[in-house]
Amino acid sequence: MREFDLIRRLQKIICAPDTPRGTGCVLGIGDDAAVFDPPAGRQVVVCTDSLVESVHFHAETSAASIGHKALAVNLSDLAAMGAEPAWFLLSLSLPHTKQDWLESFARGMADLAGKSGILLAGGDVTSGPLNVCVTALGLVEPGQEIRRSGARPGDRVVVSGRPGAAARALQVLEAGGVPDARYRAALEFPQPRLRLGRGLQGMATACIDISDGLASELFHLSRQSEVGFNIYEDKLPVDK
Repeated sequence: MREFDLIRRLQKIICAPDTPRGTGCVLGIGDDAAVFDPPAGRQVVVCTDSLVESVHFHAETSAASIGHKALAVNLSDLAAMGAEPAWFLLSLSLPHTKQDWLESFARGMADLAGKSGILLAGGDVTSGPLNVCVTALGLVEPGQEIRRSGARPGDRVVVSGRPGAAARALQVLEAGGVPDARYRAALEFPQPRLRLGRGLQGMATACIDISDGLASELFHLSRQSEVGFNIYEDKLPVDK
């Protein structure tokens, strides 16, 4: 499949061919760059993440999972900032153009994009080792973004969900086993906590995405906020 045919196929599955102006995307797929018109009184929050085969996912990982996860990790970063998803750009490097793989990848991404209310507005497709890079843009009221630097002595440390499920699935897979379905879902189809992120505006003093692990992310939070933490292991909501 040629590059432009591939782009049109991705566009057809992930978003409507004609971008409505009501989304704030004045110019989307089909030009050299996208043009956005953010609503009055809103600021733009931008994040980007790459998924590389054999680094962030195994070769046997389903295409639907790769499509979902590539968008999910970015949406999770927007959630941690208290931002509302708006638009995203997709850069895709493919070692092949197998039709069934591409369809599954696009539908995995499209399902999450539809649920999250985020619009594909552009990107790039090339040949090479499998690499998926997503840049997501969100909107937030001025001064309402939740940063890593606001934690203060006396604050309570709170975590959402049940950390460790994805790590457990990875541990089992690397040992040659078959992980429990709920653990595998946490690894391959993580659910960004967008509603929670928006709800934490004005409540949380600091926030961070912990998809890389609780301990390492607390270190970043500690450094940015210049505070220390007491973590009580027996209180962590970890699946036994």
